[in-house]
Amino acid sequence: MRQCRVGLVGAGGVAQRHARVLSGFDDVELVGVTDVAREAASALATRHGARVCADIAELLATNPDAVYVCVPPFAHGPAEEALVEAGVPMFVEKPVAVDLGTAERIADLVARRGLRTAVGHHWRYLDVLDHARDLLADRPVRMVSGTWLDKVPPVAWWSRRDRSGGPVVEQAAHVLDLVRVLAGEVTEVTAYGNGTPPPVDGADIDSVTTAVLRFADGAVGTLSAACVLGWKHRAGLEILADGLALALTEDGLSIRDADGERHVPADPEAARVAVDRAFVDAVRGVGDDVRVPYAEALATQRLALAVADSARTGTTVRLATPTAPAALHTGVTVDA
Repeated sequence: MRQCRVGLVGAGGVAQRHARVLSGFDDVELVGVTDVAREAASALATRHGARVCADIAELLATNPDAVYVCVPPFAHGPAEEALVEAGVPMFVEKPVAVDLGTAERIADLVARRGLRTAVGHHWRYLDVLDHARDLLADRPVRMVSGTWLDKVPPVAWWSRRDRSGGPVVEQAAHVLDLVRVLAGEVTEVTAYGNGTPPPVDGADIDSVTTAVLRFADGAVGTLSAACVLGWKHRAGLEILADGLALALTEDGLSIRDADGERHVPADPEAARVAVDRAFVDAVRGVGDDVRVPYAEALATQRLALAVADSARTGTTVRLATPTAPAALHTGVTVDA
């Protein structure tokens, strides 16, 4: 395959970012864009010389080699089902759904078809993540503290629980994904929301959420998420191991150990490019560096929803430790 023909489902901000990155690859041609807002699809398609498609069926008629699904959380499902049925590799933006049932159904279809997939957890491509893993290789993690302290994004669906899943599912999933990479699987979650939505019309999400996490290997941790600010204050992860303290964000890794303190900068834009490059290379058959296929993203989705469910119900949620393939396990029980 000399050129990878790529279609886009969705024409919002994230789709525009992917289109910009993909159009910079010499071996990619953007062939079609579809969105429920036809004007947005038309603008994006025109910008990149692609065709405006009325729906997913018309997009598939352009014979794409791969399709990016960049839709709000509540809109996931139909496009993925159509792509799996057509056997077209797909890149799905996170979160992969607003609920667990949809995500597990798609994961099962993907596994049965053996379809090539990737999910947009681009933090996995930060160079400093490998550095952090090396530092932790011979030291068990003792404590983890994840945070995502931010504002309400300027999209109407975000502040509705049934549309976005809330801040933990829609935003803090990036942090929870790195929690799994660096500290292992979470087996138990107890979370609390404040019960007060942010001051946005129609909002019904908690404006702040905090959770206590218990890990399979004995570590403990916390997650804090908030959308009460007018700016992105902090998003990242702090980890304590014996004689080692790490602080990881999109911008870099801070390290303190017996050798003193040091900071290793990171390039978040390079990570956003790398996640697309890896998927295109995998589709073209010239690479194999997809770090988050759909089944792996399902495990992070399951954890994010466990936190959200615990905060909503006021109960502890226990998760089964995922085993491959992750799509075969529902893995969640709630204590009354």
